[in-house]
Amino acid sequence: MNSGIEKLQPYPFEKLADLFSQAGRNAGLPPINLSIGEPKHDTPAFILETLSRSLSGSANYPKTRGSDELRETIKNWLVQRFELPGNSLDINTNIIPVNGTREALFSFCQCLIDTRKNNPLVLSGNPFYQIYEGAAWLAGATPIHINCDSDADFAISYDSVSEENWKDCQLLYLCSPNNPTGNVCSLETYKLLFELAEEYDFVIAADECYSEIYLDESTPPIGLLQAAKLAGIENYQRCVVFHSLSKRSNVPGIRSGFVAGDANLLNSYFKYRTYQGCAMAPFIQQASIVAWQDEEHVKENRRLYCEKFDKVSAILQPVMNIDIPAATFYLWPETPIADDKFALELFQQQNVTVLPGSYLSRQVGGRNPGANRIRMALVASLAECEEAGYRIRNYINSI
Repeated sequence: MNSGIEKLQPYPFEKLADLFSQAGRNAGLPPINLSIGEPKHDTPAFILETLSRSLSGSANYPKTRGSDELRETIKNWLVQRFELPGNSLDINTNIIPVNGTREALFSFCQCLIDTRKNNPLVLSGNPFYQIYEGAAWLAGATPIHINCDSDADFAISYDSVSEENWKDCQLLYLCSPNNPTGNVCSLETYKLLFELAEEYDFVIAADECYSEIYLDESTPPIGLLQAAKLAGIENYQRCVVFHSLSKRSNVPGIRSGFVAGDANLLNSYFKYRTYQGCAMAPFIQQASIVAWQDEEHVKENRRLYCEKFDKVSAILQPVMNIDIPAATFYLWPETPIADDKFALELFQQQNVTVLPGSYLSRQVGGRNPGANRIRMALVASLAECEEAGYRIRNYINSI
């Protein structure tokens, strides 16, 4: 067996299930789950209708690159959304459809890491999406976690990374907007990373699956490819982005996304995927085309999240320090007691499920940056989110 499997830690939700395994809950209150970042807004009807009409495509083997129409649609979306030059992306070399960002973030690492080099490292922020860590271990690399700075809007403290670790870095996972903190990477930080990537020759893999969940319609988050163009990076060298329809269009079940960026990297990744056997189903491709072509449902999605942030933060601000993030659908507040104890007692007393922040982080430099925080995913209905806010407030007042 791959020795990396022995290094895999339980997934955060496994830890949460274990925490709750011997706990009773208040059966007098209906359960409200704010722990999982699974969108609950209605899937747009036109996406489902297209999906249904396209089922006849099941009789055909899909192509690893997907259809020309899908890749052209993705290119047009990238150009418009991130203000990219239209001639900077080629649908045959710069874009590959994938079955959701989770699958691609994992497999890209398996393709990229060169174990012939001594001590390959994969860097990511801390807290982090656990797929980054697992992908590193299973690719034969060692994950290095870089603490975020709570005093700097949870920006990742890249200046804390040693030169030795930069020299051994082969891949840097960047999550912006960040899960769970909501931090949006600045252009200045991108420029710093471009300089480091050129000096130490590593690849930047930007997980941008929350890029379309932001609160200010006039200020969409900047993306890696956009920053690369602004910084004068030719041909998106060493840059790849990962996007998904799951959060943007409320379709986590169809597993649709794409990878775009450096053509040389994607050429090798395409070759890897032809052996992996993970081409997107034709009917999913058709549904994806109409989803990427429409922005009105995405604007409505953002409006619904903005409303929930406003309502829930107003309820909780008397008892918690609530910082509304610029993007994502998470709150990342401090807890008055240990985060795991807070989550357990809240579950027992109020039947509300949240995720302890320490489950999303690792101990680095003597501290766990997720300790004494919880992640609250405002994915339930407005009424449920408001009710959860009142229950959390009641619980805190009872401590």
